[in-house]
Amino acid sequence: MGLATSKVIFVVTSQLLLMIVEEMNILTTVFLRYDMEKIYYPNSVLLTKPISNFRRSPDMADTINFTIDASTSTDDINALRKAIQVYIESKPKHWSPKHSLIVKEIENVDKMKMALCVQHTMNHQNYGERNNRMSDLILELKKIFENLGIKYHLLPQEIHLSQVNMSTGPIGRSPILQP
Repeated sequence: MGLATSKVIFVVTSQLLLMIVEEMNILTTVFLRYDMEKIYYPNSVLLTKPISNFRRSPDMADTINFTIDASTSTDDINALRKAIQVYIESKPKHWSPKHSLIVKEIENVDKMKMALCVQHTMNHQNYGERNNRMSDLILELKKIFENLGIKYHLLPQEIHLSQVNMSTGPIGRSPILQP
């Protein structure tokens, strides 16, 4: 009987796994995991789980978090904004021109935490394509950082040195200190 079963493709997030619905029955739903393993869930369990339907979702967004040196000048940050805008506008098939670069916080006087929020021109149904686009964007960010000289430097660390005199035997002697 084909009435009780249906072929539907949507994605459920369970334990951070993206799965595709292969078959829906009265008592169970069959999912395909990324490695094509079939996983059977009782519908009574699914009733309590949130399900994301990527196929029916509009264009989706992503966020890239990164940290730069807090001493980075506002001119460099503005140049970063402009370079990101130029890249995103050069890829209209991949990215919507709507994006934002946010300064989230300054931590420990040396780190400026930032986030780049971008909107894809697709939903996340094609997960491989989404990952490729994100990889390209992150590599472009790396190039922009290098071109603008934007870096992150650790604060100077205090180091305590103490001298230990171990002249009692050959074990404690350092070859550098020997005459």
